Amino acid sequence: MALNARLDHRNPLVFDTHELGRRPGALQRLTRTVDAPRDLGLKDVIGVPEGAPVELELRLESVMEGVLVTGTARARAEGECVRCLEPVELELEADFQEMFSYPDADDRGRVKAEPADDAEEDEDRLFLEDGLFDLEPVLRDAVVLALPMQPVCQDDCPGLCSECGARLADDPDHHHDAVDIRWAALQGLAGSLEDGDKDEMSGADAGVDEKQEK
Repeated sequence: MALNARLDHRNPLVFDTHELGRRPGALQRLTRTVDAPRDLGLKDVIGVPEGAPVELELRLESVMEGVLVTGTARARAEGECVRCLEPVELELEADFQEMFSYPDADDRGRVKAEPADDAEEDEDRLFLEDGLFDLEPVLRDAVVLALPMQPVCQDDCPGLCSECGARLADDPDHHHDAVDIRWAALQGLAGSLEDGDKDEMSGADAGVDEKQEK
């Protein structure tokens, strides 16, 4: 991942590591409640509403190559049951751990003589910028992994009736009389024949009446 660009220390998801002093073994513990950023979760499935409180507990540990961040995020997620489409709420707890590297240190913590030119080397790495790091991408990944891909209101939710859309949990005895389509076709044919017979009989009765009048 490319180096972070112009991190804003006023952003509640940006953290300052200067107190660690780049001393391997130094520790710092932080707690912070932040407003959930937009689209935190699985889009159109379940997620933490924008602006909802997210409680963060962080442990920052200085190591040779950077700062190791270990933490837990807690929030309330909202979504929709995939079976019956009723609202779903759940308490979310997402754990994460990520290394934020010093831009001028290699994998063994040694200061580089010159910045690396190999873009692939830094593709999957997160970096500190002037002692700051942005937790948002780490938080997003952790929340997505902690959320159910197919949320349900209850494990045994029966869903909706495939014929009329009624919520089956509200009416356990709900059912429709099944009709074999082959019998339905024969019933339709029988109905047509009956209508034809009635027409013929009506015509015959009319003929008899005409003869009687004559």
